[in-house]
This record gives sequence, C-alpha cells and structure tokens, in this order.
Amino acid sequence: MSDFYQQNYREYHEKTFRIDPSSILLPPARRLAPGSVILDAGCGSGRDLLWLKNRGFNVIGFERSPGLAELARENAGCEVIQGDFELYDFSGFSADAIVLTGSLVHVPHKRFRKVFGAVTAGLKNRGYVLVSLKEGTGKKTGSDGRIFYLWQDGDLRELFAGSGFAVLNFSRQGSVMGTGEVWLGYVLRRTV
Repeated sequence: MSDFYQQNYREYHEKTFRIDPSSILLPPARRLAPGSVILDAGCGSGRDLLWLKNRGFNVIGFERSPGLAELARENAGCEVIQGDFELYDFSGFSADAIVLTGSLVHVPHKRFRKVFGAVTAGLKNRGYVLVSLKEGTGKKTGSDGRIFYLWQDGDLRELFAGSGFAVLNFSRQGSVMGTGEVWLGYVLRRTV
C-alpha cells in the first residue's frame, strides 16, 4: 500500500483531479479571511490546493508520493513539501487551517490520534481543521490492495474532543465516485 500512490500517481490524478471539492471545502473556507495560510496535508495532485488558491488563500501542500507532489506543484503553482505524516515535524508551521481531505484514511486506528496530533501541531491557536474519513467499522481492503480504516461519528467526536478540538460543522456524504462509500466530514476548531 505504501507505494500505491507513487506507482499509480497519474491514474489517481486522472480519477480525482476533476472532482469538484466545493461541497467539502466551502464550510471551512467561509470561516477564513482572505490571505489565510492553509496547509493541505495529503494534497494529492493539488485539486484542493488550486481551489483554495483561486479563492485568495495562501496554500502550502504536503504529499508523501513524489509523483503526486510534483503534479500538485504543476497544477496549483505553489509550494508542496514531499514527506511522510509520521516522520515530518509539523510544529514549524503556523497555519490558520489544515485540510485533511481523505488524507488519514490509511492510518490505523491505534496510530490515528498520534498522527492527527503531529499534523495539527502546525496549527495556530483557535485554528481550523477540515478532516474527512470513510464511515464504517474496522478496516476494508480495496481491490487495488489499499487498506482503508473506517470510523463511526461518535468515536471521531470523542477523539477530536480528547485532542482539544470542537466540531463546528459535520457532513455525511456518499462518494461522488459512485463507490457506495459514505464519507464523514468535519470542520474542527482548536479549543485549547
């Protein structure tokens, strides 16, 4: 799974780049002033970076796959850091918001709180986080071998509250790719 996005980065780009992210990005975008700094952690090929940049935000991408990181730089015309969530020190950032659109779906339940905490260390006090994860229980292996960790709303709310975040907005949407999966989306604000 760790090499899936590098081995298939062009195909992944073709399948996901043209999807309109407005329904998930508008709720946090409406809360931010023009020029706010947004870190898109797990930015893929830059779809959300471009959408946010076109609305006047200062965006920085972060992506594990070198191929996707390069596409994101080309597509959004902004800085994209290539690195791993579990190894990178995010504390040097001072972002007004962090976008985690589907970015943490491969993080096992037992490591989720630690990874979430590490990434959000780059957030300003009272900053916002957008996070979306797949609904369900346990984990699911896709036909391509990727492992997805599934979540229930109550468990996530408890985890976010325990990490110092309040839920400001919640959405539950079917996959726009017609896979039948349901995505849970949250706009969070740091409370501590």
